Amino acid sequence: MTSFDTSPHVSVWRALLALAVVLVLLATTGWTAVRGHGGGTTALRASVSAWKHGSLHGHRLPDPDAAPDRLARFFDSLGARDRALLARRYALAVGNMNGAPVALRYRANRIALARARAAERKRVHDRRLTAAGHQDAARRAQRFGELMAPDRHILAFDPAGSGRVAEVFGDLTTARRISVVVPGVDTDLFTFRNSSRPYTALYGMARSLYRAEREAAPRTRTAVIAWADYTAPSGLGVDAATAMRAEEGAVRLNKLLRALPGRASVALFCHSYGSVVCGVAAPGLPHRVTDLAVAASPGMRVSNASQLRTGAHVWAMRDATDWIRDVPYLELGGLGHGADPVSPGFGARVLAARKAEGHAGYFEPGTDSLANFAEIGVGAYASVRCARNNDGCRADLSGTTTAGRA
Repeated sequence: MTSFDTSPHVSVWRALLALAVVLVLLATTGWTAVRGHGGGTTALRASVSAWKHGSLHGHRLPDPDAAPDRLARFFDSLGARDRALLARRYALAVGNMNGAPVALRYRANRIALARARAAERKRVHDRRLTAAGHQDAARRAQRFGELMAPDRHILAFDPAGSGRVAEVFGDLTTARRISVVVPGVDTDLFTFRNSSRPYTALYGMARSLYRAEREAAPRTRTAVIAWADYTAPSGLGVDAATAMRAEEGAVRLNKLLRALPGRASVALFCHSYGSVVCGVAAPGLPHRVTDLAVAASPGMRVSNASQLRTGAHVWAMRDATDWIRDVPYLELGGLGHGADPVSPGFGARVLAARKAEGHAGYFEPGTDSLANFAEIGVGAYASVRCARNNDGCRADLSGTTTAGRA
């Protein structure tokens, strides 16, 4: 017999105490709880509104929120000149429209970026702004210009506030395997790329995964989407401890997935708070999503993998040096994100993450974590490395899916 009380009541009180400690730390260290969001009309909303009231050759335009296949049929019925006209006239609406042709979205977003950059360049010389305002305008103009580079393929763009963006590596329309990288806290249009520590920012993560997939399966047509098209929590505050941002992000993620072109299999790679987004999105994932892999997860808002209610394979990994292992893995009153996805009782397929140092090292070249992500991305399940020095994470899986290395 043990000499200590293991009753459920004691466990609950321990959990409550852990949450209280976390919230006190959050309050006393000054971490941001809520990011400011403007409720006014943004450029994207204005563009969508204009589309809703617009017409082409005397005919009303379809509802921009219609099913992607209906919007795809509408655009398929147009000639090149009319498509180009709509991209110029409603650049932000078309650039973010699920169902619009991928190439047209790239074109529309390039137009929208050029207009946003011109507006910021004008603000740089606005005498009504403070020096800090001029500096912010210059920074925004520079970032918009970077996204306009000829080799960039911008699938979504919203310049409002901290901004949202999604970028594609590879050919999305011909890919047989599509990977989507879903990031965590403090990800926005301006933290999207980090030149000094490239693999800690979403752009570098997705680019690294694309290269690793090409190396793992050179003959497989792959594409990777760096998806920062949701409003991520700012800092490790209350926003990051609840599912509010994840619920909004899950809706946006599933809209993207349902609108992807072709019939390629899709794998989700969800980092940190991004795994909360993927957990909330899981019950609504399209059938084409074959894999859901999380790294550095604070939880997926469920007690076990079966509660995700998805037919996708669920994978999880965490490096031993990742501080996320010390968060309280529970959910009480909306705070916390549930069970630890790498725990034996959760039921995920636990992968090795050797050499992925810290919380942001999972996409570093040379790590087991990146190698495993790449093998999952191309469907080569027989090549993944399990965390517990056995073949348990590969149980009941074929060596390569039908959409794998062909």
